[in-house]
Amino acid sequence: MASLKDEAIQYEPKVTKNIAELNKIPVNIELFKQDVEATEKTEAFSYEYIVVNEEHYRCPVSVKKQLKVQLEANPDLKFFSVSKTGSTKDNTVYTVIPLSE
Repeated sequence: MASLKDEAIQYEPKVTKNIAELNKIPVNIELFKQDVEATEKTEAFSYEYIVVNEEHYRCPVSVKKQLKVQLEANPDLKFFSVSKTGSTKDNTVYTVIPLSE
């Protein structure tokens, strides 16, 4: 059994990264859904994410909407990246950037 001190030193909180942190994303990557239970400070919610190298990267709905537009213009698109500006829920803007192979 480990001590509280040892556990505290080794503790790393679970963090979901953001899709904008990736340089190149394949359009056919699998998308998952995560339901998060309510806490005292927040209501229950869900979000979608992709998994790259065993790390979860959240995929906002606005990225899916923009990717749809890109795919309608270029159905053969294989890869894209995402640019993120802003830092709060109300002022964050995501831009999908098509990439060549």
